Amino acid sequence: MKESVVVIPTYNEIENIVAIIRKVFSLPLPFHVLVVDDGSPDGTAEAVMHLQAEYPDRLFLEQRKGKLGLGTAYIHGFKYALKAGYQYIFEMDADFSHNPEDLVALHDACAVDGFDMAIGSRYSSGVNVVNWPMSRVLLSYFASRYVRLVTGMPIHDATAGFKCYSRKVLETINLDRIRFIGYAFQIEMKFLTYKFGFKIKEVPIIFTDRARGQSKMSKGIIKEAFLGVIQMKLDSYFRHFTR
Repeated sequence: MKESVVVIPTYNEIENIVAIIRKVFSLPLPFHVLVVDDGSPDGTAEAVMHLQAEYPDRLFLEQRKGKLGLGTAYIHGFKYALKAGYQYIFEMDADFSHNPEDLVALHDACAVDGFDMAIGSRYSSGVNVVNWPMSRVLLSYFASRYVRLVTGMPIHDATAGFKCYSRKVLETINLDRIRFIGYAFQIEMKFLTYKFGFKIKEVPIIFTDRARGQSKMSKGIIKEAFLGVIQMKLDSYFRHFTR
């Protein structure tokens, strides 16, 4: 069985994608990378295809037509990874806001320490965010506090998008029932992992805002997350979480 694959969703990440892939492949563990590109007009997919000649057995590309949303990109990647037989499946941004070197710590939390999900956490040991304006830090921090209050999850960084799943988590969660496509997707995946009784560990990281390219955050994404948490909690009262 293949061990570890890092799923990286992209839309217009030509300024970052080659460097982030090379950095992952420089790590001491033999990670594979799956890029899920949503029809980037800037040539992101073409840059990945060019690199595939250099890393034919470690770098994979899935292209989708149009910008279909972060959550659906990850679900596409998760299904690909499960079908390909990977044991550990990672989420990571393409823009270096997540330090690829932290992949090793997330891997070890699952593969060595026996946790089912490892979260690269900005808030489990204070506030570890670099280069964000204070308004963005406060929004993110209190969003996680809000999620923790509503859902009861003992997780400090509920909106984190840097994670490792063991395959049994993704096999247990019905990926076809995931409803959210923006940042609420990150909350929903953690909530379902928690409700199914899997072991979760927060691994402290330092999050650094992107230096190149454009953020994909929008008011619609924030609204989806705020209202979605309440709906998600209500729906959980009518669902059985057994595995």
